[in-house]
Amino acid sequence: MPTPLSLFTPGIGPPGRVARRMKRALVSAGVAAIFAAFCATFAQADVGDALATHIVPAANIAIKNALPVTTVGQVPPGVPKPAAQQQAGLPKGFTYTADVSVAYPFGNVGTYGAKWLPGGWDAVAAYGFSSRFRFQASYYELQHYPVGFNSGTVPLFIQGLAPPVGSVDLANNPTGPTDVTVKDRFLLLMAEHLFTIGKVPIVITPTYVSRWSTIGASNGNADVIPFEFNGFPQYGIKTRTAQIHVAAVTLPFLSTPKMFGTLTLAPAWLTHLNGVNQTNHAQLYQILYLEYNPTTRDKFFFEPLASRSYLPTDPYPQHLNTYFLGYSHKFTPQSFVQLVLNSGGPSNYTPYGIASLYCQRLPCAAPGNTIPQLGGLKSTQLQLQFGIGSPSVIQI
Repeated sequence: MPTPLSLFTPGIGPPGRVARRMKRALVSAGVAAIFAAFCATFAQADVGDALATHIVPAANIAIKNALPVTTVGQVPPGVPKPAAQQQAGLPKGFTYTADVSVAYPFGNVGTYGAKWLPGGWDAVAAYGFSSRFRFQASYYELQHYPVGFNSGTVPLFIQGLAPPVGSVDLANNPTGPTDVTVKDRFLLLMAEHLFTIGKVPIVITPTYVSRWSTIGASNGNADVIPFEFNGFPQYGIKTRTAQIHVAAVTLPFLSTPKMFGTLTLAPAWLTHLNGVNQTNHAQLYQILYLEYNPTTRDKFFFEPLASRSYLPTDPYPQHLNTYFLGYSHKFTPQSFVQLVLNSGGPSNYTPYGIASLYCQRLPCAAPGNTIPQLGGLKSTQLQLQFGIGSPSVIQI
């Protein structure tokens, strides 16, 4: 592990002179190698995104099928209506869905980020043991390009010395723009149980979530990136790897021939603390879902979330305010296209992106000698998906 810079090394001079020399050196020589220290950084995608796109749709299917036929706007294609007033709940037997997607980022992402992100794919496989119990396994990918990493000006500090010795313009990297593209991956294992209270169908979904990431095209599959926390550099931490337990409850509040709405409350907690995490009490995810069906093939939906992101880089959870706004169209009962605008950022972490840079040892411009202090993680992207699958579990 690199050691903090000693300001009294023979031949360097007193602290004031060191600061002036460092500032002139940075201005004249550039800061190309500084960017290599954080070329693999972080985006906003969190467990709430995975819950919104996998737990909520699966629960909605069960609730729609359990509501009286006369109030349901659209029965999933291919699922026959029973003669009884009440439909079946969860689909029985094996069902699946799969899709591929690309995404385009928006916001203050710099010129490098303003392009289509590498494609991702999702897959769901489920088996219904009865109309009230089903097990589902889901794999989910979401591409992000965070704001505040290739744009803006941040202060540069020498480790252990204040005030800053200069500033760095993140947009003007002498070696070219830095790739901070993030692809988050989630594996969800869930058991769905449908029951009714009076005439109200409710779905309880205990879930295990495992997440990991690829950060930057040149970084392979690694997410071990140094960062500054509480005045000390942190090394050897998997910055975007975590495992979470979730207990989600979904219930309906709106059902008309063309509209449908549910509310999901999901306490979640880490399976274990990691990195700079401080506490591990349950965090409450709150997901509201509204859809409008103008035709049997078209759907508009809005899904705001009050969720949490608790990564190893976070001493306490980031309180994310996120939303999904989308439109989907079914080409056939078993194929679809979907367009989703997704945006979110924390209300309790500022600023967004890189907050400052810390030089650990001279020369600051050498690779690995300068690491970032992180602020809030925010991103906005438009996602385009094409998918196929069993009609009863298509995620639209």
